[in-house]
Amino acid sequence: MNQEKIWRDFAALPPEAQQLVADFIAFLQTRYKQARSGKKVKPAGNLTDEAFIGIWRDRTDMQDSSAWVRNIRESEWIKVHD
Repeated sequence: MNQEKIWRDFAALPPEAQQLVADFIAFLQTRYKQARSGKKVKPAGNLTDEAFIGIWRDRTDMQDSSAWVRNIRESEWIKVHD
């Protein structure tokens, strides 16, 4: 990797592109800082243990979820295009 050539190429870019490069470098620094820190990511738990699972279980209007979604889409589509 030739740092002088990289710097010349960077300097030849318009200011907007230089900002994009700087933003990308900042993103990479953040990403690799986390990787080097050795922080472990908490593994995901069992989805069925989440509190939101089953919250609509007792709703009678959603017994057939496909029909419910289809009806909502149709009613919203009509409102938008009337």
